[in-house]
Amino acid sequence: MSPEVVEITFKRNRKGYFFNSNDIDLKINDFAIVEVDKGEDMGQVTQTGRLVMLKDIKNEPGNVIRKAGSEDTEKLMENRRNESSAFYIGKEYIQRRNLNMKLVDVEYQFDNNKLTFYFTSCQRVDFRELVKDLASKYRTRIELRQISVREEAKKLGGIGICGKQLCCTSFMQNFSPISTSDAKEQNLPMNPSKLSGICSRLKCCILYEKGFYNSSLKRFPALDSPVEMDRGTGYVDKVDIFNDRVYLRFEGEEYEEYSLKEINKSMNSQESVTQ
Repeated sequence: MSPEVVEITFKRNRKGYFFNSNDIDLKINDFAIVEVDKGEDMGQVTQTGRLVMLKDIKNEPGNVIRKAGSEDTEKLMENRRNESSAFYIGKEYIQRRNLNMKLVDVEYQFDNNKLTFYFTSCQRVDFRELVKDLASKYRTRIELRQISVREEAKKLGGIGICGKQLCCTSFMQNFSPISTSDAKEQNLPMNPSKLSGICSRLKCCILYEKGFYNSSLKRFPALDSPVEMDRGTGYVDKVDIFNDRVYLRFEGEEYEEYSLKEINKSMNSQESVTQ
């Protein structure tokens, strides 16, 4: 029988999965010391049981070493204080090297065997000399990791226009590609300020109802397609999938609203005449 797998969340909602091979009594919100690449890290248990196995676990899980104690918690708090200092020093070193990069976050591995600097940039950055500067300063393994602006929002967190915690911070594990065509299918206004999240990219929630819209739109004629009505040929300008309404544009830029039933009746009649 395979050992239980638990979900551990680290700083800024970074998640990992670990085998509880020693059957340690771990509950939600407990802190645990886990085995990571070349050392140990500390995080909080955010999920246990069978639901974890339904997650998309891409890498082989490590192992839970032990449940964290009071000394471990104090050590974690010390790391957080040191990270704040390292953040400002990192920004200073970046300015000295005149590098086109924005420092987002700094994270110490629990055992201090690694110090990671997360940054964003609109281009590739040669940070080899910066790594040498930081390694000389901190005497530990330095990792500089470039992240996207969406990942930046995920790390920093915030409140969306809906008034709730950002989806990428609260439950999303991976980002899916989004395009303006996804917004057009839902008749959303092509206003960047309304379509963009705090990361300045298209909102992730645009994709939530994509499947519903794709299936619903199959009942309607395509946009800009011609429809013969009593008053002449109209072209589909907009559809309302919730109320089964179709808006046609006629010559002279005049618009008229029809029910989907009326549109289908007219189109069926036209097909009969053609045949």
